[in-house]
Amino acid sequence: MRAAPVVDGAIAGAVGSAALNIVSFLDMATRARPASNTPEEAAGRLADAAHVGLGPEDQAANRRSGLGAVLGYGVGIAAGALFGVLAARRRVPLPLAVGMLGGGVMATSDGSMTVLGVTDPRTWRRVDWLSDIVPHLAYGLAAAATWRRLRPPSRRGR
Repeated sequence: MRAAPVVDGAIAGAVGSAALNIVSFLDMATRARPASNTPEEAAGRLADAAHVGLGPEDQAANRRSGLGAVLGYGVGIAAGALFGVLAARRRVPLPLAVGMLGGGVMATSDGSMTVLGVTDPRTWRRVDWLSDIVPHLAYGLAAAATWRRLRPPSRRGR
């Protein structure tokens, strides 16, 4: 397998991650809602599980915040790279690509945070679900559109 589809997928995933963050920040600005603390909580739980100390609490809070964001980008980029492997030799219809990418990242992030005990989607309200679904759809759309731009039909299958 050639590396180009994986790299193109990773680039698409990075663009999707940026889109997800932009939509989330616009939601925060529009509704004056606070930032979610679930990414930093997940980072802290992962550090604890790996027995990695993050330093004194004032430093640890900053490290959790930074690591939470990095983990989010990591999931988005890895999902794009995986999509690149799966879609390298076939044309995936745009709606399916959006659903695969956005739904896959949402399931991965929400699932891992549920397993870590950070959140429980069964307790979410409608507004909570919308605050999660809409940015993930933005991720899927941006990543799928970027994939299509990077991998036009003439480059597929090479």
